Amino acid sequence: MEPIRETLKRVVNAPAFSERYNDMRKEVLEHPGVQKFLEDHSADIDKSIVDKGLGKLYEYINQSHDCNKCPSLGNCINTLKGFEPNLVLERGNIGIAYTPCRLKNEHDNKRRASSMIHSMYMPKEVLQATFSDFEPDARRMEAFLAAGDFLEKATGPDNLPEKGLFLYGKFGVGKSYLLSAMANELAEMGVKTVLVFVPEFMREMKQAIGDQTLQEKVDYVKKADVLMLDDIGAEAMSSWTRDEVLGTILHYRMAERLPTFMTSNFSYSELQHHLTYSQRGEKEDLKAARVMERIRALTIPVKLDGPNRRN
Repeated sequence: MEPIRETLKRVVNAPAFSERYNDMRKEVLEHPGVQKFLEDHSADIDKSIVDKGLGKLYEYINQSHDCNKCPSLGNCINTLKGFEPNLVLERGNIGIAYTPCRLKNEHDNKRRASSMIHSMYMPKEVLQATFSDFEPDARRMEAFLAAGDFLEKATGPDNLPEKGLFLYGKFGVGKSYLLSAMANELAEMGVKTVLVFVPEFMREMKQAIGDQTLQEKVDYVKKADVLMLDDIGAEAMSSWTRDEVLGTILHYRMAERLPTFMTSNFSYSELQHHLTYSQRGEKEDLKAARVMERIRALTIPVKLDGPNRRN
């Protein structure tokens, strides 16, 4: 049997192998990334180091750089999915260090941002809202500019304008969408936002009395960095949900100067009328006025108009 050393020598010295080796070496050394690396380390690298590290250099050039060969993060071709190779010189040897690629960074940023938004009963499609997809026509421009003004003044969780917006108008004009777009922008700043679909939330609060989670849920909502109450006025408001749930949340946020946003089909005056009458038909002007006083203190009213975009 031929010794392994002799076998290797015979294979390496074969014309076909030598030709393939030279072609590979030429391909490696002509790669822009390799050329830059060798230029940056010209004082420390000689031919012997290049020859010894040729395998690493070849591994480097056959991977994706700046995601140029990857259609998506899931289809990453690199040795470590989501990480791109970088040539390094370690103790006189050429090696590869891997760092998160652009697509992975974008993916991780989106995950971090989404963790900043807690939704309670909001539709998933609304939560994907972006400002770029919001069409600020003449009847919606005021609301668009007001939202932009809030975001321009907000620089992070410790620096937020005290007053939010009260967006009102008929069905389907984009009130909930605009709120969600704002929540996504705030998430990019590291601001935690809680979005609440009020009718469903009030129904759950009634059930929470039985399972003894009422106080926990109310506390979670009222202490949010930014609170967005969607579709207030659409619920069948009882005296208890108005005074003990909504009133408690709004009083806390007013006292702590925490920004609060609301959407409604009602204007301020129409909402006050809605809050005045309990499910039993009782008229409670003073209690409704007390809740509306807090809403006015917390928000700036802005009307949205236009066609129903849900049709």
